[in-house]
Amino acid sequence: MTAAWTIEAARARRGQALVLDGASLEVAPGEVLGVVGPNGAGKTSLLRAGLGLMPLEAGRALLAGRPVAGLNPVERARRVGYLPQERRLAWNLPAVDVVALGAPDLPLAEAVAIARERLGRVGIADLAERGVLDMSGGERARVLLARLLATRAPLLVADEPVAGLDPDAQLLTLDLLRAQAQAGTAVVVTLHDLGLAARACDRVLVLDHGRVAACGTPIEALSPAVLAAVFKLDGALVETPAGLVVAAKRRSPTPS
Repeated sequence: MTAAWTIEAARARRGQALVLDGASLEVAPGEVLGVVGPNGAGKTSLLRAGLGLMPLEAGRALLAGRPVAGLNPVERARRVGYLPQERRLAWNLPAVDVVALGAPDLPLAEAVAIARERLGRVGIADLAERGVLDMSGGERARVLLARLLATRAPLLVADEPVAGLDPDAQLLTLDLLRAQAQAGTAVVVTLHDLGLAARACDRVLVLDHGRVAACGTPIEALSPAVLAAVFKLDGALVETPAGLVVAAKRRSPTPS
């Protein structure tokens, strides 16, 4: 089976700073891959470089086996839906219109119907006619998630989609992305909450200083050794009735 998205040995800079140093990623259809790491580890840079939104100094990125660099914007949009970390909206459009923008390939009536259905999935069907700038930050986040779901792309990439959401909305977001994977979509999501990553993802890729420090099942990738080396935590994943959680504390400073 061809991978939905492959990033090979990516090397990239932001200004003079090296933000990716040989990082690689691969996700298959039907899989949820979580990307985690400390602040500044290169998570957003990896997504953007792999989608052709920032230049690669070395390495390459493929969407369903085709080089991203050779795809025009329309071809790229058919293959991947992207939810960036920034939730900026410039115009106070009704939520249903914002979500319908996720399906520009459809006739307007069909796009609006899909938009209303996706707003229902994220729990805000009653806000379809409200302007997005009149909403709370959490409500706007749900609108943008609905727009991502409206793309119907075979690959969905979400950068910190649960940031700033209450616990119920966080779990709803990850449940919806999991449902997309179960329907055959490849899903890549960056997360800061390691416990959520462990529960929601089939595999976890750990970035540190632009390099892949670990990649595997949550138990493998978030081992005590990785928690200590990358996150400076003493702890481990623990199985609970609600799923895996991280039981950890900050590492004590080493005496000089």
